[in-house]
Amino acid sequence: MEHTVHISQNLTWFFSGLLACMICALALEEKLHAKKSIIVGSFAIISLFLASWLGIIPFGDVILPGGHRLHMPVYIEAVDWEVIAIIIGSSLFVDVTSRSGLFSWVAIKLTKMSAGDPLKLLWYYGLMTVIFSAVLNNVTAMIIVGSLTGVSLNKLNRTDKLLGFLLIEGLLTNVGGLLTLISSVPNIIVGNTAGISFTEFFLKASPYVLVATVATLLLGARFFNVQAIKKTDEKEEAATLVKSFDENDSIQSKTFFIFAAVILVIFIAMIATTSITPVIKDLGLGFVAMSFAIIALIRFKHDVDPFYKAIDWDLILFFIFLFVIINVMEHAKVLELIGQGVGLLIGDGESKGGAVSLLAASALFSSVTDNIPLSAMLAKILSAKHVASDSSLWWSVIFGANLGGNITPIGSASTLVAVTIIHKYKIHLPFVGFIKKALPFALMQIVLAIGYLLLFF
Repeated sequence: MEHTVHISQNLTWFFSGLLACMICALALEEKLHAKKSIIVGSFAIISLFLASWLGIIPFGDVILPGGHRLHMPVYIEAVDWEVIAIIIGSSLFVDVTSRSGLFSWVAIKLTKMSAGDPLKLLWYYGLMTVIFSAVLNNVTAMIIVGSLTGVSLNKLNRTDKLLGFLLIEGLLTNVGGLLTLISSVPNIIVGNTAGISFTEFFLKASPYVLVATVATLLLGARFFNVQAIKKTDEKEEAATLVKSFDENDSIQSKTFFIFAAVILVIFIAMIATTSITPVIKDLGLGFVAMSFAIIALIRFKHDVDPFYKAIDWDLILFFIFLFVIINVMEHAKVLELIGQGVGLLIGDGESKGGAVSLLAASALFSSVTDNIPLSAMLAKILSAKHVASDSSLWWSVIFGANLGGNITPIGSASTLVAVTIIHKYKIHLPFVGFIKKALPFALMQIVLAIGYLLLFF
């Protein structure tokens, strides 16, 4: 069904103002004492009503091939249901497998391997944070690693290093979030829009993640003066203290533990090969994620309510409402207006300077507001410009949206969790204090990303 209506420039600017107000409200989420879903949902209702009243969005039945009519409100088709399926399916799967004690077991094993040496512990926990962020999600990874960090350093009488450890781990969650297509929400949105497969994403992102992780840990050890134990008696004391940890404490069922480990490996393999597996490639990542969620839930059969309650419904509703708003903004030609600004940044789309500018701009905006709306809007704009899936512009948005979250504590949910844990241990770290400590790391990571983009894309 074609829908053509003249949109005046004043109307476009009006809806642009509405979008700007929503972004500001998201940035002030804590001050407003409102959840993301409530903020975006309110703006979605207002924008949808105004757009309908002003005749901006279409109405009527959709005519399918064969003359069949389908009546569906316009805001239903605006939602990218595959993204929603990936998030719900992955969340359920990770929640079920984490109940097996698998991730805690890995974390405590690494703690024992360090023998209580602070420098080894920093490297082990840093690498664990990156891997957990890639396999789980940034927030879950930060909660698991951050909680264990507090317990470990307290037992080792190294609480003076707690701020450094937690801050570095918080920053590394966003680096680890770059490793796979399903590691972070911006990856899912941009990768899904661009048509980047799981395997291609991993192969292109992993070299950068490796370099950025090593660089972050080297800088962190120096910045926070984390050194190896040199005295023999101190080494023996630390090793004795670490032996009190028991990795089996969190394992309630050995059978379920083995089941979780096996199914996790199969899940990752299936996600990685979705784009080349017959039938499955047509059903997509959302089908794979939901299928494995059901397979994992079968283990609990009648007792699945706790897992459903644990789903981040605020995030799910936030997404649904966000897709609605973006669709309205597309009809109101706001995205076209923003696209003109993006066009000035990227030029003809072929130059390296355009990709660098887009990466820097994405990082800057992600540092002051949620990176999800930014990723969704830029993905829509690049798609409308018919940017090729192998273009470096997609990666500019991916790198910028993820790494920009390390500049401020409100730039990403995982850094906010890190700050929350820091405050839990009565460590003073105000907003400006976080920026002062995190900015050198964030700038280093962004510069590395720009260099990587220029050299290999």
